Amino acid sequence: MTKKHIGMLTLALLLTVSGCAPSLDDETKVIQNTEEEETKTVIIPSLQLDETYYRTLLPYEESASKGLVLSNLSTKYDMKEVETGLLRISQNEFSPDKYLFQEGQYLDTTTLKKWLARSNQAEGGLNPDDKGLTGEEKAQKAPVYITHIVEQNYLEKVDNKVSLSGISIGLALNSTYYYTKEKYGATYEEKLSQAQIEENGRRIAEEVVTRLRKIDGLADIPIVVGLFKQNSRNAVVPGTYFSYSTAPAGKNVSDWKGNDEEYILFPTAESEEKYRDLDTIFRNFKMDVETYFPNYTSIIGTGYFKDKQLQKWTITIPIQFYGTAEIIGFTQYLAGLVKDHFNPSMNVELQVNSLDGAEALLVKKTGDEEAYVHIYTQ
Repeated sequence: MTKKHIGMLTLALLLTVSGCAPSLDDETKVIQNTEEEETKTVIIPSLQLDETYYRTLLPYEESASKGLVLSNLSTKYDMKEVETGLLRISQNEFSPDKYLFQEGQYLDTTTLKKWLARSNQAEGGLNPDDKGLTGEEKAQKAPVYITHIVEQNYLEKVDNKVSLSGISIGLALNSTYYYTKEKYGATYEEKLSQAQIEENGRRIAEEVVTRLRKIDGLADIPIVVGLFKQNSRNAVVPGTYFSYSTAPAGKNVSDWKGNDEEYILFPTAESEEKYRDLDTIFRNFKMDVETYFPNYTSIIGTGYFKDKQLQKWTITIPIQFYGTAEIIGFTQYLAGLVKDHFNPSMNVELQVNSLDGAEALLVKKTGDEEAYVHIYTQ
């Protein structure tokens, strides 16, 4: 494994609000310790778009394991949420007002592939030994528990110097194990219980932190670890982080905290059962849209909930008509429906799409009565 870590970064120039390119005259050198010490120049943006967004060092450095997520997670929804959910958890330990963000620089592709293998397939494999087991036996006795590891680095500026101050690790865990009883045969699935997922997730987390502590520069760095429960392959909403823990400097994880998040698809039997009032609001909105413009497929809503409270409603409306005037008229009608159906406390985003791509976007932030409307032009 390449032992690459940030030793010390000097503060570089600030980006101007006007968006002009920064002057090179004000740049200072950046010291980054790798196997061979080298000097590079970075920029710290002065503008923070939102209190929940981290500022990042520029030029942007991709993760050492970039691209691995595409082969390790089953759905595009989990691919996004395993990273964005970890960002939310990290804010509990690393405030965006104080810390800078950088993609993980310590765990490279080779290392992660070994860790994610079975113990009989690679040295250090975190998944159970399946030697001599059939497909069905693997599902019952030795399923694959972990499929991906996400690393995020958090840096802090002190006295015009920036140094690594924290790491967050996301462990993507299976909720369903897929297997075949014979080569090229039908695919079967074995649901993993929450107890199985949690027990093995914590076990793996302790081992991962132990290994990270042995990497140069990480022995005394706080490490946040989140346990992410993936959704099934055919799901159209992502899984979520259900638990996390922070390992203080020089220590391992111990005090686990629950993380009550979930994504609910509207309108479904589940949304009706769990959030009846919101389900009614959505169905009434859907009915009004269909009454006025019936010639498109269907409306799908995804609600993101934190502690059983709706945080954001993302509604996708696929359309089958393409005339500019018709799209403008439809969007105007939607803007009126947003005001009529969704109260000011709701955070709602409507995405109108056709086969040609995005056609319109309507965003109503919490506290607003009316939506911001944007119609895409060709």
